[in-house]
Amino acid sequence: MSTQQTITSEEILSTAYALRWEVSSDFHEQVMESIYTDAARIADRAITHPEEKPRFDLDRAIDRLVTSRTWGFPLMLLLLTLVFWLTIAGANVPSAMLATLFIDTIHPALMGFAATIGMPWWLSGFLFDGMYLATAWVVSVMLPPMAIFFPLFTLLEDFGYLPRVAFNLDNMFRKVGAHGKQALSMSMGFGCNAAGVVAARVIDSPRERLIAIITNNFALCNGRWPTQILIASLFIGGLVSSQLAGLISALAVVGIAVLGIFLSFAVSWGLSRTVLRGEVSTFSLELPPYRPPRIWQTIYTSMIDRTLIVLWRAIIFAMPAGAVIWLSANVNIAGVSIAEYLINFLNPFGIFLGLNGVILVAYIVAIPANEIVIPTILMLTVLVTNATDVGGGAGVMFELDSNAEMMTLFQAGGWTLLTAVNLMLFSLLHNPCSTTIYTIYKETGSAKWTTIASLLPVAMGFAITFLVAQVWRLVVGIL
Repeated sequence: MSTQQTITSEEILSTAYALRWEVSSDFHEQVMESIYTDAARIADRAITHPEEKPRFDLDRAIDRLVTSRTWGFPLMLLLLTLVFWLTIAGANVPSAMLATLFIDTIHPALMGFAATIGMPWWLSGFLFDGMYLATAWVVSVMLPPMAIFFPLFTLLEDFGYLPRVAFNLDNMFRKVGAHGKQALSMSMGFGCNAAGVVAARVIDSPRERLIAIITNNFALCNGRWPTQILIASLFIGGLVSSQLAGLISALAVVGIAVLGIFLSFAVSWGLSRTVLRGEVSTFSLELPPYRPPRIWQTIYTSMIDRTLIVLWRAIIFAMPAGAVIWLSANVNIAGVSIAEYLINFLNPFGIFLGLNGVILVAYIVAIPANEIVIPTILMLTVLVTNATDVGGGAGVMFELDSNAEMMTLFQAGGWTLLTAVNLMLFSLLHNPCSTTIYTIYKETGSAKWTTIASLLPVAMGFAITFLVAQVWRLVVGIL
C-alpha cells in the first residue's frame, strides 16, 4: 500500500471516529429498535398464531388465482381477449376521424395546391398520391389501436402481472428445453421483436439465450397487430352479427397470438434436441408485490416510449415505401407496370399457398417494417383490380367509408375467407423486419444464426399456409 493510500485511510478512520461522537447518545438504540421493528413486522406477516384468525393478504389471494394451475391460463387468455376487444372496439371511430382529416380533407387540398402552381402530374403523384397518402393511411390505421393497446399492456406490466405470466409459463419452457426467462423476452416481443431479442440478455446460458432469440419472432409485434385486427374485423367478424363482431374478431386475434406461443414451444423443443442440445438451467423468479397502476404516468410513458416511437418508425418506412409502390405502379414496360409484372409472377405460387401475388409482393416491400403491410396490400389491390371507383388509382392510397367497401375491394381482388385466414397465419409466420434482423446479428455476432432466425419463420409460414390451403380446399370440395 502506498504512503498516500495509508494517509487517506487514516484520515477516513479519524473522521469517522470524530463523527461518531456527534450523533445523539441514543443513536445505537434507535438503530436496533428500527431493525427489530422491521423484523417483527415481517414475522407478523409470515406467522399465524393458533389463537388468531389467518390474516388476509391481498397479494397472496390474487396470486392464488392468477398463478393457479386451474385458473392461471384461462385468466391469461381472458385478459388478452379483453385487451384486444377494447382495442378493436375502441379504434374504429378515431381511425375514421383521422382518415377523414388526412385523406378526405388534406389530400385534396394538397392536390389542388399542386394544380394551382402547375406542378407536373408525375411529381404531384409521387409526393402526394404516393408518399403522403401511404403515410396518412399508416397514421390513421395504426395510431388509434396503438394508443389503446400499449397503455393497456403497460398497465398490466405496471400492476405486476407480467412476472406472473413468466411464472405460469416457466414449467412449459423447461419441459421443451428452454429457459423460464424466455417468457419475459417473449412478452417484450409482443411490443417489439427487436426489444424482445435484446431482452434475451437476462438469460445467462448462451444456448438458451439463442433459443429465445430465434423464437422471438413468433410473438406478434406491434407492427403486425394492425394486419391481424383489420383482417379479423373484416373477414372473421363479418361472419357473425354486428353485436358479436368485435368479440369474435378479438378471439380470432387471440387465437393467432396463442398459436405463436405454442409454435415458440415447438421450435424451442426442436432446437433444444438437435442443433442446440444441452442441459436446462434453473433460475429464481421473484414475484414483485402488486402495485396500484399509475394510470396517468403509464398513459404518458406508453404514448411517448412506445406509441409515438413506433408510429414515427412506421412513418419513416411508409414514406419511401409509398414512393416505391407509386413508381412501380406508374412505370410501365410494354404497357404493363413493374408492380403488375411482379404480382403476376408471384401470383401462382401465392394461390398455391392460399394467398396471392399481392400479399407476397407486400411482404417483400414491407421487409423494412411490418407496419406498412396493409397500406401496401391496399395500394396493390387497387392497382390489379383497376378499382378507380373507390377513389384509388395506380399505386394510390385511398380511404374507404365502410367495412363493406373494403370487403368489396378485397373480393374484387379474388380474396376469400381462406385468403384472410392464411394472411393472418403468414403475418405470424414470416421473416423478421430489418431492424430485428440487424438486432439479432448484433446480439449473436453470427451470420449463421441470423440467417436461421430470419428464414426459419418464412419456411414454416410457407409450410403451414400450404397445409391449411390443401385441407381447406379438400374439405370445401367434399362439402
